[in-house]
Amino acid sequence: MTFTSPGDVRERLSSVGYLPDDAIATTVYLAAALGKPLLVEGPAGVGKTELAKAVAEITRAGLVRLQCYEGLDEPRALYEWNYKKQLLRIQAAGDQDWNATHDDIFTEEFLLERPLLTAIRRADPTVLLIDETDKADVEVEGLLLEVLSDFQVTIPELGTITAVRRPFVVLTSNATRELSEALKRRCLYLHLDYPSPERERDIVRARVPGIEDALAERLAQVVATLRALELKKAPSIAETIDWARTLLALGLDHLDADAINATLGVVLKHHSDQERARKELDGSSR
Repeated sequence: MTFTSPGDVRERLSSVGYLPDDAIATTVYLAAALGKPLLVEGPAGVGKTELAKAVAEITRAGLVRLQCYEGLDEPRALYEWNYKKQLLRIQAAGDQDWNATHDDIFTEEFLLERPLLTAIRRADPTVLLIDETDKADVEVEGLLLEVLSDFQVTIPELGTITAVRRPFVVLTSNATRELSEALKRRCLYLHLDYPSPERERDIVRARVPGIEDALAERLAQVVATLRALELKKAPSIAETIDWARTLLALGLDHLDADAINATLGVVLKHHSDQERARKELDGSSR
């Protein structure tokens, strides 16, 4: 997976509707050039996951996703054995010698690949997305350190499996907890924040064909105002895009108080947030 320059990254990402700034384009270029995992950190909804998807799209690579969550363990992240199928084979073996049965049931036929092993074993170009890494337990970080250091996995019954083609790795974090320094050392780091109104306007125009420039600009300004409030959940970029599509679907070409009241649930999903937003927007329009 190669790019000729940061400008090449910018142009290709823009072609699929992901508008990068200089920091994004340069960091993605360096991650590919140096073969380093890329840790992307920032609040929810700023395009971290979408960046990995866009890189996969522009490089025509397969996307393998490990969704992290509390309680994620090694078998669900790496591999496990199909115990039910193994039990059936043991029962079918009857009086066969145990050593022979053991060798028979610990083979590829009974191996269940999970995302990390899948990404390591793929010979085709691959983007490995380790999403919301900060939600996983600390023990999972130890597993990631091992995998991302050598891109190999040892399965006691089968031996060591080494990547024939290293995947492009993107780890995302919402910074709900601090990741270990050991994991960070192995990665290039990129912090994403909410875009400026001007950049979000351009994102909306790129992702919502047919929207008028004035409506896209007004929408971006209103969303910026909402994010400045003390909300339980600030609108994400994806929700801004959904709002734009909602307005087009309703045949609305401007965002006035009535349109906001009718469609605010597209971007704000808490009643208290909607009440606070209505008061702020109503006051600012006077």
